Amino acid sequence: MGKGEPLIYGIFGLVVGLILFVKGFFWLKQKRLIENIPTSKVRSLAMGLVEISGEAKLADKHALKSPFSNKDCVYYKYTVEEYCKQGKSHKWVTRKKGAESVNFYLKDATGAVLVDPKGANIDIPADNEFKSKWGRDPPAVVMNFLKAKNISFEGFFGANKTMRYREYFLAPKDKVYLMGTAGKNPFVKEGTAVNNVDNIMMQKGKNEKFYFISDSGEKHILEKLKWLVILGFFGGGILSVVCLIFILFYLALF
Repeated sequence: MGKGEPLIYGIFGLVVGLILFVKGFFWLKQKRLIENIPTSKVRSLAMGLVEISGEAKLADKHALKSPFSNKDCVYYKYTVEEYCKQGKSHKWVTRKKGAESVNFYLKDATGAVLVDPKGANIDIPADNEFKSKWGRDPPAVVMNFLKAKNISFEGFFGANKTMRYREYFLAPKDKVYLMGTAGKNPFVKEGTAVNNVDNIMMQKGKNEKFYFISDSGEKHILEKLKWLVILGFFGGGILSVVCLIFILFYLALF
């Protein structure tokens, strides 16, 4: 280890700790918002920040296709990672990532409302994970995707690299929890709506920081946010203090 490396690690830890601590306030605010805003029924939506839940439904006949498994979806993202040596250790390095979405309906027992997912924090777990390595090719659907994107999974002499391919997608009939802004639907001419909800589209509000879509229930989301708040305040705070004390001792300032 070089002479200045401990100081660099200390400064890095301090920065990470401070970022986590600040993020803790954001996660706490989001948690309180979810707790304080009651879940609305689609039929009784009012303009402004609302919370709704139901299931995803195609807005038209043309769905997206998930990149690796070719499943119908309204949103997907993917990552292509390579297991690389960096310094004295190995880590997964992202070589390619992407995401795409289309408008869809969120449907509950009372009706359906159009959703524009652009700008949302979409929190869903990975639906599929594939791997390739020496002596093991990626599946054919993944290989076709890699060729279309001009991504190589082979290294020297044609040997396969150690790669990981993940896809996340929101499919029709998947459960959807959404907190966002109920605003004007730009696709409906004024005065032509049959139902009040036809005039509404869920979207990211101009003055709202929160636009959240998940395929988990509210209880699960609140539990996750609780642990994130603990990580932010306690984990980030302790890491910051420890690293700051280390830096002061290292510089003989304490």
